[in-house]
Parts: sequence; structure tokens; C-alpha cells
Amino acid sequence: MNSNKLGKLFLIPTTLGENEPLEVLPISIKRTIENTNYFIVENEKTARRFIKKISSGKSQSQLNLESLNKFTEPEMIPTFLQPCLDGHDVGIISEAGCPGIADPGADVVRIAHEKNIQVVPLVGPSSILLALMSSGLNGQNFAFNGYLPIESGERKGAIKRLEKLSKDANQSQLFIETPYRNEKLFAELCKTLNQFTKVCVACDITLPTEYIKTKMVKDWSSENIDLHKRPTIFIIQA
Repeated sequence: MNSNKLGKLFLIPTTLGENEPLEVLPISIKRTIENTNYFIVENEKTARRFIKKISSGKSQSQLNLESLNKFTEPEMIPTFLQPCLDGHDVGIISEAGCPGIADPGADVVRIAHEKNIQVVPLVGPSSILLALMSSGLNGQNFAFNGYLPIESGERKGAIKRLEKLSKDANQSQLFIETPYRNEKLFAELCKTLNQFTKVCVACDITLPTEYIKTKMVKDWSSENIDLHKRPTIFIIQA
């Protein structure tokens, strides 16, 4: 504890799958976890497992974990930063990848800025950026759109709208889907998009089963890919 100043809020990336943490995470992640006992996490069980994997000697009984997910009451979120106000560092751990990107941690970061708490982003894998880097599509102008609508008619409309936006603004459009619905979305992309629109499929990024490929829609019909239950980023560029 440092009684003279506020603690810092560290944004701690995690692995994108079941690979060895230190293969894809820098040593700064290990040092930060070893020096921190207060954490804000999406899932306590997986966060404890990740912490143990990174720092096997760290005492689990000393950990103070607050859960931040869809069940968290909004009025509770500011209380998660009380340790920072008391001089302790706090770490946010995402379920996968970087906190604050397609992740509820952004709410905590916003409150930290309001309370003048220093926010420290640590280096780690972001499936969104890694997919874009390896797609060959426009990395100068791009947008991440999260999840598309589930209902087929609405989703088809969203796909056409993003394709038009991509063409008009020369902008890569990125989005994701719940892994068990990947194949249905991919089939709808191939059915809805112009045959010359480019589509990048990037799944299992950083894992041994990693698959990243960019083709025009007309060329995807000859590819037989299994996307079922595999974390996937889709990118289109018209």
C-alpha cells in the first residue's frame, strides 16, 4: 500500500485460448500479477486459474476478486476501484484478450478516469488487431462492429449496410459471432455479399489450430472450413 497517492488500474490481457501464457504474454504481465492482490474479472474461476498459471507461487487466499459481467449491478462498479483510492493497485482481467475491447472492463476504465486514477494498459494479444494485421485488408481505416443481429432478416440488412459502408468509405468492417453460430453467419455472408467483396476469416488466433485466410466471396465456395465453436473474427472489404 502507498498512502501518499492513488493506486493504478492495470489492464491485464490474457491468452486467447489454452496455450502457455508466456508464449504470447510479456513478462510485465507476470510482474504485475505478482505485485497485485486486487482484481476485477469476468469469471472468478477462470481468472484464478489464469493467475495460478502465470504465477504458481502466488497465494490464492490473498486475492481479492470482484466479478464484472452481465449480472453486475451498475451501482456496484465504482466500488471496485476503492482499493485504488486506498493506495492499492488493481488489475482488470478479461476472459480472453485485452480488457476494455468488446469487454465490460471499459466501464471500469471510464470511472477510473473520472476519479483521476492512472490507467496502465499492458501489452497482450487482441484477436481484433491480430486478425486485421494478417488479413491484408485496410488497416488504415477500419471499424469493429461487435455482434451482428441474430434474426436472419436483420442480419442480412446489417451485412448489406456494412458492405456499402466499406465500399463508400474504403473501410474494413470487422465483427464477431457466438462460436456455435459461426458457420451460419459465414454461409449468410457468402450468400448476401457481392461476389467480389473480400472476406477474411480468422479463427483460433495464436493457437496451434490457427486459421487465417482472405478470399473474394466467389472463391470461398471451394473452401471447406470448420468454424464450429472456434473463436472467429470476420472482416469484409468491398
